[in-house]
Amino acid sequence: MPTAALRSTRPKPPPPTTSVVQPAGSKQLRPQTSRIRTTADPREKRPARTRKSVPPGTAPLGSSSIRPDRSSAAARRMLRKLVQGESPPTQAMSIVERLAGSPYANPLVRSGGPDASARKTLDLALGMAETMFRYGAGALEVETAIIAVTAAFGLESIEVDITNQSVLLNYSPKDQTPITVMRVVRSWTNNYAGLGLVHQLVTDIIDGGLSRAEAANRLNEITQQPKPFPRWAVTVSAGVFAAAIVGFIGGGPLASLVGFAGTVMVSLLQRVLGKWRVPDFFTTAASGFVVTAMAMLFWSMEVPISPGIVVAGGILVMLPTGRLVSAVQDAINGFPVTASGRFLSAFLTFGALVAGIAVALVMGALMGMGQLNVTDVASSQYSFAVTLLLLAIALGAICVVEQSPRQLVLPTVLIGVAGFLVYQGAEAGGMGPRLTPAVSAIFIGMVARIVALRMGAPQLIVAVPAILFLFPGLAIFRSMYGLSIGTDEMYQGVVGLFDALTVILAISGGVVLGDNLGRPFTRNLNGNDRRNRRR
Repeated sequence: MPTAALRSTRPKPPPPTTSVVQPAGSKQLRPQTSRIRTTADPREKRPARTRKSVPPGTAPLGSSSIRPDRSSAAARRMLRKLVQGESPPTQAMSIVERLAGSPYANPLVRSGGPDASARKTLDLALGMAETMFRYGAGALEVETAIIAVTAAFGLESIEVDITNQSVLLNYSPKDQTPITVMRVVRSWTNNYAGLGLVHQLVTDIIDGGLSRAEAANRLNEITQQPKPFPRWAVTVSAGVFAAAIVGFIGGGPLASLVGFAGTVMVSLLQRVLGKWRVPDFFTTAASGFVVTAMAMLFWSMEVPISPGIVVAGGILVMLPTGRLVSAVQDAINGFPVTASGRFLSAFLTFGALVAGIAVALVMGALMGMGQLNVTDVASSQYSFAVTLLLLAIALGAICVVEQSPRQLVLPTVLIGVAGFLVYQGAEAGGMGPRLTPAVSAIFIGMVARIVALRMGAPQLIVAVPAILFLFPGLAIFRSMYGLSIGTDEMYQGVVGLFDALTVILAISGGVVLGDNLGRPFTRNLNGNDRRNRRR
């Protein structure tokens, strides 16, 4: 067949298994499949394209000529914003946003840019952080104070790293040499009044009322001024606290007198051991030994007292209440290293108390003292009004021991008494011995934040002294007696000690929870709202 005929008729391509035989003498032809055109001749006039009607909001698959419905795109964008938020989830958070919810929120930032001498600002912030740490502040409060002060003086590129006893600041401005400074805190002291003054200093700085030189002078005055109460007043107040707590728990006048004498002796012993640079662990163990030995001695002399109640009143003032609350707060707020260090320090103090009690009990047993009945349930021997009065005296005395500001002593006493009333209501409601102290601690923590911030002080200053009566000092003594003396009560001693630790952690956690619950009631005390209220 001629080749022209093949071109005109355009037959279907043969199957892959067939072969084309060409006549002899003709030119070799390519397979027909390669000669067939699959597209129309470009010279031919193409038909006009017609746009098919589609339902609104949809488009045919693969169609690039039909635009999508704008309402559908807007809906998708809105849904994407609801799911992802305004900023990408991996975007770094601004350091100033850490101030949200803190007493230093919305600081007045200088608009003139960073200070030329940034090192002086960093030194001021480090000095404040060191002072706050030494006076017992938590890691979150120290971090927010540093961020607020540096932001108020124009330093924005700040990174803060806080551990158990050190503070590190890194200032990295753009196209400049970074500056890194660090300060180590090696000593601690009871000075809630100084902590309140530093808190007020930070508040004045972020309000824009102080220059850096004035702030440095005020910080120097805070660190050098004496504490509000003299040393002899602290010693007497510790004894008064023990005597009042002994009567509050269930002891009589003689038991309160023994508790007063033992606690005063412990205070004098701690002062002497502190001058000798004895580690805190052995100082606390010796203190627990003295309190327990005096109680057992008077009991062996047939003085009508309960040794457990006397020891409970004596060791409450030595419990690391502030460190436990700060440790729980640091753990919840994202400072695991600082929380671990404070937990270790607090549990070492607790272990030292337990060791001192155990040694005194064993020595008493070796000297032939009879066994105690530690299963009796203690209750106050006084009327309800007298019990409230004893609690108020104890709370006022512990405020003196902790060197609280004078203007906060009465509010702390009232909050503690109100917390005891909440405790009584929760106990009457049948919440149990573990949950009842936590409920009272939540109430105290929330009210303490509201009152403390209104009076220009952090929440810790009011909350820690107000919750001290909730700690199970009597349960600690009973547990150690079962572990040290009673062979049949050893299992009960282990369970009782675990229950005491559980209650202590529940109280500390309740204070932190109450602090967070009180934040909505203190928003008008932060940042610009606070400044407007003052104006």
